[in-house]
Amino acid sequence: MAEEGPDRMEIERGFVRIAEGQMHLRRTTGSGDSRPPLVLLHPSPGSSIQLVPLMEALVAAGASPLIALDTLGNGDSAAPVPDTPDIAYFADAALRALDALGITRFHLFGALTGARMACEMAVMAPDRIGQLILEGMGEFDAQLQALLLDRYAPEMAPHDYGYQLLWAFNFVRDQATHFPYFLRDPAHRTMSRAVPDADELHMRAVEVLKALRTYHKSYRAAFTYPGRARLAAVTVPTSLLAAQGNAGAIADQLSYADGMANGQLVECSPAVADKAATISRLIR
Repeated sequence: MAEEGPDRMEIERGFVRIAEGQMHLRRTTGSGDSRPPLVLLHPSPGSSIQLVPLMEALVAAGASPLIALDTLGNGDSAAPVPDTPDIAYFADAALRALDALGITRFHLFGALTGARMACEMAVMAPDRIGQLILEGMGEFDAQLQALLLDRYAPEMAPHDYGYQLLWAFNFVRDQATHFPYFLRDPAHRTMSRAVPDADELHMRAVEVLKALRTYHKSYRAAFTYPGRARLAAVTVPTSLLAAQGNAGAIADQLSYADGMANGQLVECSPAVADKAATISRLIR
């Protein structure tokens, strides 16, 4: 996957040290742009590599400087210290990483698990965030939450016969066709998603394998996060993205926005270029 943008802008990889160890990141460099950066937090499973296409499109759209973090226990970042970290722990770790980078003021985008972390960061440090943009924000009822905690993100380790290799590939592939991915029946088919091509499936599986022993921790934190209550505590100007034409998603995200002091629903095409244009407009 290419990590170069137009003109002098490039996406480079690096690390920043916090108490737990090194946190891996991707960021744009070379522009001399003095605007507050846009910090991006990825969905589970995986890492900031999933955000590279969006970062490239944001560069093309003229967005602020970009920083995408691998959350602790994912990608190339260090593992979380607690056995059962919550979203507040991951949010605090991200804020500490930004402190170490010397970044005091920024815009913030998060998707799915990353959206929950971004929401909590906005509760914890509202004075530091200009615009908050969330994609896939939500929470689960008690029955589904119990099922997800029990089956969605099992603890894994290398196996003598390489079972984890086959498991990781099928794990990321089945997520594209069903939710939850382990209920492979028509009632749980996600018709709106296309199965990723071979290159993307390989990339996603590799990212899970890199963090095999810890990938599940951010997932489980996300499953128990009280999204509606925490969003109601957010005072930062917030946009909740929902896919155009998806009536269920629009109604769901609108219900969250209506419960906020400073929230709005923004309908957006799922196409990467269109999403980037929307985000770029929101942070200007």
